[in-house]
Amino acid sequence: QVQLVESGGGLVQAGGSLTLSCAASGRIFSSYTMGWFRRLPGKERQMVARIIGSAGGTDYADSVRGRFTISRDNAKNTVYLHMNSLKPEDTAVYYCVATTDTWAGRNPIGYPYWGQGTQVTVSS
Repeated sequence: QVQLVESGGGLVQAGGSLTLSCAASGRIFSSYTMGWFRRLPGKERQMVARIIGSAGGTDYADSVRGRFTISRDNAKNTVYLHMNSLKPEDTAVYYCVATTDTWAGRNPIGYPYWGQGTQVTVSS
């Protein structure tokens, strides 16, 4: 079993920065692709960013590219999402995800492991 626990959400002003953390435990390995999805109010889940398996390549949604950065510390089994220049449109519940499938795309069905989510609210 894989457990993912997000933290770091909160309230931030537009233009500010916030870093989310995802602590992974259980049978998870550095070869897993991990990432972040978000659920905007009244919307379906959408991919924010992912870091692909052991290769470490990254992929970002167009809406966050250049503002958000995903990283991972394999020794600590932790994934981060560094969010800069936050906009009110970024307000959402953010979820950490993981999959064994290196070729999982942006569809949430490709990610069997999910955290509980952490709320990010951007004001102004």
